[in-house]
Formats: sequence, structure tokens, C-alpha cells
Amino acid sequence: MSRFNVFFIKESKRGSDRFESAARGLAIALFLFVCVNSLLARPIKEITNVVGVRDNQLMGYGLVVGLNGTGDGTTGAITTQTLANLLQSVNIKVSQNDVNSKNVAAVMVTAKLEPFARQGDRADVQIGSIGDAKSLRGGSLIMTALKGADGKIYALAQGDVSTIGGAQVNSGRIIGGAIIEREARFDLAGRESVVLSLKESSIDNAAAIQNRINERYGERIANAVDARAINIKKPSNVSMVEFLSEVGNLDAPVAVANKVTIDEKSGVIIAGADIRVRPVVISRNAITLHIDESLSQDGKPLTVANIAGALQQVGAGANDVIAIMQALKRSGALEAELEIN
Repeated sequence: MSRFNVFFIKESKRGSDRFESAARGLAIALFLFVCVNSLLARPIKEITNVVGVRDNQLMGYGLVVGLNGTGDGTTGAITTQTLANLLQSVNIKVSQNDVNSKNVAAVMVTAKLEPFARQGDRADVQIGSIGDAKSLRGGSLIMTALKGADGKIYALAQGDVSTIGGAQVNSGRIIGGAIIEREARFDLAGRESVVLSLKESSIDNAAAIQNRINERYGERIANAVDARAINIKKPSNVSMVEFLSEVGNLDAPVAVANKVTIDEKSGVIIAGADIRVRPVVISRNAITLHIDESLSQDGKPLTVANIAGALQQVGAGANDVIAIMQALKRSGALEAELEIN
């Protein structure tokens, strides 16, 4: 067995057993590893956004009808009043008491207005019950106005609700259920310059993108303002759309921060295979982790991959894995960002 500088001391009521555990491979059931290099050439469009070009959130209040007795019960007064008001708007006079709330459910409806969406385009809508309806299965959303943050109506939603799961479902969606009625205008074609915003702040990456663009066009048309924003001015002989397409497809040598991501429920780890761990001693319940570079194999430093493999071999659970990785980070032994989802 190859020797790595990881030792575990597992204690029991009768005493303690000390043994050495080696992580020989990364293909283990509990852990998943993907290789992440510290410097990669990536298309600029994958790591930046154009400031002003974004989704807009839409929201509305509506009713789902046609339910088979699974609609709102104790909260039915609001629902039936809403339905009565709706019927009156189409010249049908009806008392609130004449409406059976169990066949109707009050819902919130949300959607995203994508950049450059035009009138007549469609968008998916999400629907969630706000009353005590038992299920929205089999129901239909009646016409619902979807408003933006400015209070203006941007879309109208309607259609049969699609639900996933068992009979007791209080949420669903309608694919293409909203029709765009108002556009969120952004005059891209009329601009002479735009701002690229890095998805993750980095002075080095901002400078790298600036230099790559200037290198491509042979003049200083890009200027990194800070760790996130790069102003770019289009050449006179191309349109802004064409210019952004060219810039977006340029590969820039950007630094990728080392990161270890752990799924809190399953304990699955996603990490770069070459992320180093410095010497440290950490105890967690019945497990003691001792990292000593003097025992490393072939002079290679110990990595998160080695640690994860050894933890899996001794049967460490998700909580143990998370606690040990957090301790490694706090002690400064983990040379990477730690993210727990």
C-alpha cells in the first residue's frame, strides 16, 4: 500500500486503534472530483454580462379554476370575492356566496421577461397556491396580468396547470403560458460603448479581458474600471451587435479561484484534484486527521482528493466531512474557497 501523510485515530469504548489510510483513486461512491486549472482560456461571454442586458422578474395574482373539490377551504372568502369581482367585470352579477371556493384556488404567478423579448413572444410561468388548497392538479389558470417592479403590465398568463408529484400538489407551471404584451427596451444597436460586468470580481481577470480585447483590435478600446467592470467602445466599422459577438467569442486567459463545494445533504464534494492541504491536526468525534508532509509520496503535496478518499474509507458521514473541511479552512490548511450548498 502506498503511503500518504494522512493518519486517522479511531477511538472506541475499549480503547483506540491507530491506522494509516491511503486514497488511491477518485472514483469513489461518496465523492465526485472534476479537474479545475488555476488559469484557463475561456470565452469572454461565459464570464461576463453586458450591463443593462438582463432578465426582469414579473409577478401577478390569479385564480386556478376547475379543481375537483381540492381548492381553497377556510381561506375561501378572499378567493370567492376575487372570482365574484372578476365575473362582475364581464357583466355577470353574482354573489360571493354563490361561488364554491373548493373548486377554485388563489395563486401567485411569476415569470421572467428575458432580454430583448418582443410582443407576442411567450414565457414560462410558475404557479403557487397562497391559500389552503389541497391540490392544483387538473386546474386551469384564468387570465392573469403579470407586472414588473414599475407596476406596469408586461405579460398576460393563462392555461392549464402542469403539476409534478402526487395528488397533493400546491404548485405547478405552464410552459409558454405567458404572452409578452410590453417590451423592456434596451437600445443596444444605438450605443457606441457598453460595460462588461464580470460574474465574479477579480482584478486580474478584468485586466486580462481588457488586454485581450485591446490586443485583438490593435487599439485601446477596452478599459478595466475596477475588479468587476470593463468599459468597451466599438470600432466605427462594425455594429454593436457584431462587435459584442466578436468580443464574446474571444478567449481570455483568466484565473479560476480554487473552490471546494460540498453538498450538505449527500456529502458529495466537487473540487479541483490539485487543491493542496497544508500540515495540520484535526479531531472530529471518533476521527483524528493528522497531515504531515514528511510522509508524502514521491514528494507530492497532499490534496483534497487524498483527504476525501481517506475519509470515505473510514466511513465518515456528511456532517463529519463538512466539519473537517470547515476546520481545514479555518486553520488555513485548505488552499481554496469553501462553499456548502
